[in-house]
Amino acid sequence: MTETTLTPRPVRPAAAPPVLGGLGLFTVLLGAALPLVDFFIVNVALPAIGTDLHASEAVLELVVAGYGVAYAVLLVLGGRLGDLFGRRRFFLGGMAAFGVTSLACGLAPGAWPLVAARVAQGAAAAAMLPQVLATIQAATSGPRRARAMGLYGATAGLSMVAGQILGGLLVAADLAGTGWRSVFLVNVPVAAVGMVLAARAVPETRSQRPEPVDGPGTVLLAAALLALLVPLTEGRAAGWPLWTWLSLAAVPAVAAAFLAVERRADRRGRTPLVPPSLFALTSLRRGLVMVLPFTIGFGGFMFVVAVALQRGAGLGPVPAGLALAPMAVVFFLFSLAGPRLTARYGARVVTAGAVLQAAGLVLLALAAWSAWPHVGLVALLPGSALAGAGQALQLPVIFRIVLSEVPPARAGVGSGVMVTVQQSSLALGVATLGTLFLSLVPALGMREALVATLAVQLGGVLLTGLLSLRLPRTIG
Repeated sequence: MTETTLTPRPVRPAAAPPVLGGLGLFTVLLGAALPLVDFFIVNVALPAIGTDLHASEAVLELVVAGYGVAYAVLLVLGGRLGDLFGRRRFFLGGMAAFGVTSLACGLAPGAWPLVAARVAQGAAAAAMLPQVLATIQAATSGPRRARAMGLYGATAGLSMVAGQILGGLLVAADLAGTGWRSVFLVNVPVAAVGMVLAARAVPETRSQRPEPVDGPGTVLLAAALLALLVPLTEGRAAGWPLWTWLSLAAVPAVAAAFLAVERRADRRGRTPLVPPSLFALTSLRRGLVMVLPFTIGFGGFMFVVAVALQRGAGLGPVPAGLALAPMAVVFFLFSLAGPRLTARYGARVVTAGAVLQAAGLVLLALAAWSAWPHVGLVALLPGSALAGAGQALQLPVIFRIVLSEVPPARAGVGSGVMVTVQQSSLALGVATLGTLFLSLVPALGMREALVATLAVQLGGVLLTGLLSLRLPRTIG
């Protein structure tokens, strides 16, 4: 009788969870910076674009709005597709498309081709950006995640200020005779480097239970955002024709239809584009409510200051951009201290930041009122520095609050929802505060219109501060 020895089958060790290292974090933050820089980089380049391409004011507004609206409309879908097919894959694809569409913007032969390229660029950004936060959520934990989220918030805020400064420098430098085109062409080598780094250093992550795309929800969300953002951004330049009012009137109905479709899909066991269960998370609800006034004010402020300094104070692109340099520098420095302050004082850091930002806006308004039109770096320095410090203590913490309870499996859709609110709010800020400012200029004058707009933004900052008092003391 032969004795048979059974060799036990080796047990495969469980796959190690993905880890986002230092180089990978730098790479995804680079991907986060590119779309935000590009939202603001054109503000100081618009006069040069208009002159070179013989573009009307309405078409120039589409250069800004086309990018912002496409970006906002497709963000949640980009997050869902990353969950489904792989976040690194979509990050790489989005970055490649962003480089190609940036090249198309830089080579645009006319105003309408530039608008079309900007819309495509916004769509590329929507594929790339949600993967940043989703990767951080899925490939970090504990103190590493807190640090990464703090750096993401710092990158977002710094990018929005730096975009305007960089735009002024590039237009004035006129590199190789490219003029305004360099504000887009500069993205091409940056995107190429980012793709190489991402292929090496960013781990692939995806949802363990991938959820299919919700077609009806995607269409209705896009329709609601388009119905809101397009008339607000184009209405003033077009003279507020009938279609703008009809579009705005349709927003509540389309939004209600979107909510009904999402709830019905949830009840039937399907996967909605924006799962209603996400809004059962208290931290997400309260954080998103705070994102709205903060980002509306930020987007409107950057646009209004760029217009006021160039058209009203007669500054060139470089002085107009550099006038905000103290805000960028202080924002960066306070962002570095933010995680330590948050660990010690919790959500009260947001309240303190709102107080500092409010004080900065008051100083900016006083400087504009007393020194106009002789305003520049020196006159605006105290106010812009205080405002930058206040913004740095709010934005990264609010981002952490929004995503603190979102499970890793839904990191993509959670990130998409947050960035959609952020991007829509930026576009709303440009549309609402920008329209208010430009409407007041003929009747009141540039100085008075600027001060009035800063006063409206001050109200939004105070609202953010009051809302922060409802947050729990500690932040996860």
